[in-house]
Amino acid sequence: MNDPIFKTLTPSQFITFTVPNPVNHPCNLNTPRLRVAVLDSPVTVAADDLPKVAAMIVPDQRETDWNFCTESGHLQLLFNIPGLSRLILIGNDLPPNPEPPVYIRPPVIDTVDREKLEDEIHPLVMALHPKVCFQQGLPNLLFLTYEDDVLYRVIIARFVGPFVGEFVVEDVEMESNNDSDKKLRRRLRFKRMPNLIQSQVPLIPILDDGQSNTKLDLESLRKMKNATFDVDTTVLVHPYLTPMVSGLFLIASHLNDRIEQGFTPRALCLGVGGGALLSFLNTQMQFEVVGVEADEAVLSAAKQYFGLNNGKSIQLIVGDAIEVIQSFVTKGDTHDSQVSFQGLDDKFDVVMADLDSSEARNGISAPPPEFVKKSVFQAVRLLLHDHGVLIINVVPQNEVIYMNLVQQLKDAFHKVYGIDVGNQDNFVLVATLSPSSSNDHDNTFLKRLRSVIQGAYMDSIVEL
Repeated sequence: MNDPIFKTLTPSQFITFTVPNPVNHPCNLNTPRLRVAVLDSPVTVAADDLPKVAAMIVPDQRETDWNFCTESGHLQLLFNIPGLSRLILIGNDLPPNPEPPVYIRPPVIDTVDREKLEDEIHPLVMALHPKVCFQQGLPNLLFLTYEDDVLYRVIIARFVGPFVGEFVVEDVEMESNNDSDKKLRRRLRFKRMPNLIQSQVPLIPILDDGQSNTKLDLESLRKMKNATFDVDTTVLVHPYLTPMVSGLFLIASHLNDRIEQGFTPRALCLGVGGGALLSFLNTQMQFEVVGVEADEAVLSAAKQYFGLNNGKSIQLIVGDAIEVIQSFVTKGDTHDSQVSFQGLDDKFDVVMADLDSSEARNGISAPPPEFVKKSVFQAVRLLLHDHGVLIINVVPQNEVIYMNLVQQLKDAFHKVYGIDVGNQDNFVLVATLSPSSSNDHDNTFLKRLRSVIQGAYMDSIVEL
């Protein structure tokens, strides 16, 4: 392996090829040829720094998983390791068939076998290091392992959307601390960002007697002719959705007053995905909800597989979220403007933004840069009642971007609050138009809010 193309780092260079298999192993890397994929980071390494290079053996039975066989999945894996300049993936070279509809986690490779595998592909990995890595002698090889909590996965539907491209709906069984209560989920994944779970909801197996059964594993349940599956839209399992709903705590008194006056609270959700947030706000919090989603195919999947019901109390709009909110508002100032779009003629109590960047090359980030603009925040202000709030799911690429977002929100709104999701990736920001009105701890709305979500998130809200 003396191809000069690998001797230097080229930002965003992605190359795949096959080589004869040098490994003698019955279970892993056992095809006659191996697929090798080499990706260089789009981020240029500083001139005085040695590049950081790593290799990963593709997990058995995951060779056709988008996480490992696509450039977008490879890029997300690279971004998961801070400062990585090149990531080399080595796996079985399988026929070019669609991704198998079923994945069952194979037995874990023991340490001795893994070290033997790594030793046998050592020369190949060494040959794929840039020349600069040898300035101080032979580099120490860095091998990464991939682990997730999926025990069983079956793809139940495939879609191609005009905006998001290919995506799948999958049912999965995940690791659980309680073997008598299996952790079953229905999930939405996009090919353009396969490591990011766009939506997930609890999956409920129903047997002939109409009773749910979460004691059996998903593989066994799918073999039972009398088993069907439903989804539970009354709980939120995506990590950041409960903190987003917790942001309503800051306007609990306002919402309670509106309800007592006979008004139904209204929410505008920018980004729908599988619709878990919309369904929860509607069924558990009794909101009227308007959802904006860029891709009609995503809405079709949400209605068909995730229990999203659009009707009088949930209205769905297909369009670019930023363009839609700016077209909602007619010209005028904050107090006398009117909201008018597709028959809607009233303002909202809350705008919830769950929008991520559509460009995998930027890494996972939310909201997209085009959302963080004065004109967009001004449009949101005009959409809200005087006591309304903007709640945003934030996945910052770095602290500078995060602090810039916070400052722009402070410039446009009365106060900005933060909620730590606790997963080191997501943060929730809440921007208010007027002073917080959450001091009435006995009001009916607040009691309902505390009854359906974890109170810890409400108690952890801090002003920024």
